[in-house]
Amino acid sequence: MLPTPARATRRRPRRGSLERPVDGRLYRSAFLVVSLPLLILAFSITRPATLPAPLLPPHFDGPATHALAVEFAGKFSARPPGSAGDLGAAAWFREQFAAYGLPVSSGTWRQDVPGLGRIRLQNLWAVAAGRSSDAIVVLAHRDNTGVGTGANDDATGTAALIELARSYAEAGGTRSGQPVRAAHSVVFLSTDAGSYGGLGAVRFVQHLPFHVVAAINLAAIGGRGPPRILITGDRPRSPAASLVETAAHRIVEQTGSRPRRSSLAGQLLDLAFPITFREQGPFVAHGIPAITLTTTGERSPDAFNDRPPGLDETRLAALGRATQQLLGSLDQGVELTQGTTSFVWAGGRIIRGWAIELFLAALLIPYVVCVVDLFAHCRRRRIVLAPAARALVSRLWFWLFLGLAFYAFRALGAWPGGPARPPNPASPEAGDWPVTALLLFSAVALAGWLVGRQRLVPRRPVAPDAQLAGEAVALLGLGVVALLVLATNPFAVVFVLPALHAWLWLPQVRLGRGPARAIVFVAGLAGIAALMLELGVRFGLGLDAPWYAVRLAAVGYVGPTAVAIALAAGACAAQLGAAAAGRYAPYPARDERPARGPLRELVRAVVLTTRARRREQQRRAFGPP
Repeated sequence: MLPTPARATRRRPRRGSLERPVDGRLYRSAFLVVSLPLLILAFSITRPATLPAPLLPPHFDGPATHALAVEFAGKFSARPPGSAGDLGAAAWFREQFAAYGLPVSSGTWRQDVPGLGRIRLQNLWAVAAGRSSDAIVVLAHRDNTGVGTGANDDATGTAALIELARSYAEAGGTRSGQPVRAAHSVVFLSTDAGSYGGLGAVRFVQHLPFHVVAAINLAAIGGRGPPRILITGDRPRSPAASLVETAAHRIVEQTGSRPRRSSLAGQLLDLAFPITFREQGPFVAHGIPAITLTTTGERSPDAFNDRPPGLDETRLAALGRATQQLLGSLDQGVELTQGTTSFVWAGGRIIRGWAIELFLAALLIPYVVCVVDLFAHCRRRRIVLAPAARALVSRLWFWLFLGLAFYAFRALGAWPGGPARPPNPASPEAGDWPVTALLLFSAVALAGWLVGRQRLVPRRPVAPDAQLAGEAVALLGLGVVALLVLATNPFAVVFVLPALHAWLWLPQVRLGRGPARAIVFVAGLAGIAALMLELGVRFGLGLDAPWYAVRLAAVGYVGPTAVAIALAAGACAAQLGAAAAGRYAPYPARDERPARGPLRELVRAVVLTTRARRREQQRRAFGPP
């Protein structure tokens, strides 16, 4: 038997070397700190209380409500805000309430509406006065986009408002010998421009004529889909859990099935990136507990199929009775459901939001500990970090340049405008990409990149210690970004956690094969991918989800602070991506920098000329005569 040649053994790099700079034992040990917040989170799970059902059974007339919805959708099939159909629908609403002796008040204003221009809008409301001035609001929007008849969204909600008002209307002060005066006042609110981002609800909340203690929004309650409860707000807040659980119990009593909610992961994403198209959002953001009852979810039903034959009279009657019973429960104990907080539903129980925030903050500790250790490792090996830091600053300036260019395009009207509200996902404005503006913006971005790349491209082989410095500085910057996210919205840390814990190992696989580095880098993008997937699926946007997110920033729904933090994260990701692709280079020394181009020479000449003139003016003003 021939002797086999000895196989070359591949030894694992020594811990703490340039090939293995991240201390895995320290990383794993730091997770022990997370065990305490996890234990606290487990003990924060609780079952919310439920308000008792009213003593009297519901007397909601389902067939009459269905007939009203069909009549409303038939008479005013096209009722975009400010149109003749919308004005006719408002007059019809007044007539219906006049029959019950409930005077209708109105609030009018003018506002820019995407696709419609600056138009006149009006909210209408009637009040069934109670023994207390505290008000419970039941609302539904009466407009539609003009495509289809809006029979379900939201002729059914408008018809249910009228039927609910009938049960509260005073007929000589009594009904069947029983006083009809409730403990709390009930406001029946018909909002305008609800199909365009809930503008009527926003206006009502901003100019509250009542002290509102709770709100119930009825949106598309006559569809064939299962009942749903929506609780998302415009801020990372949730309505009182007892309100949500009471609504679920009343729906179970009338339909026999528990209403659906978003999954646990979906609820967490809702708190991390709060966005809702339904009209409970402005109330929750204002600190008023509010929910939406619907049969369609966040996205409106298909406008072409939203016609009277598609209505489910049984479903409409059941949700109407559930709403009536929920009103009775709130009237008896609304004080137990006041305020907003944050939580995530897990089955029939809730996980407190503060416990989730504490747990998410604790998940940053292993990353921070390892990054600090990596920084100390670089210092011990006397690795120069200044060129890497200057390279990161150069990338940051480029990304901030993109942000400034974006807002400059916005000021020039290149992006679609409108109020700071999420546009209707079913409207053309949500999916129409402004191709010309995007091409011009891309040209500006390309010009900025060509100017900045001159000092960031490698001109010679990069030493391993220089590349480690670039990765360490970028990881340190990413940690600062994570702390900024934690300070603004702790739930949004879920978007950066995959990047933190995946990209931490990029220095460890630096000398590995290209696919390994690519896999680690792509894994860090899981948070952003989850956000785009959530927008694409829940709102039915599909591949238009990225543009929809940009549109939210263009109209101001996503504020400049969040945009600036995202741009800073982009700069750190760009430096780590360059390192993973083998294209990283530290900021060059003075003798290695390329000659200034014509644009930079022009800027330099202007700056120097301005400084010389200023010095001359100061010399003449303060110098000797």
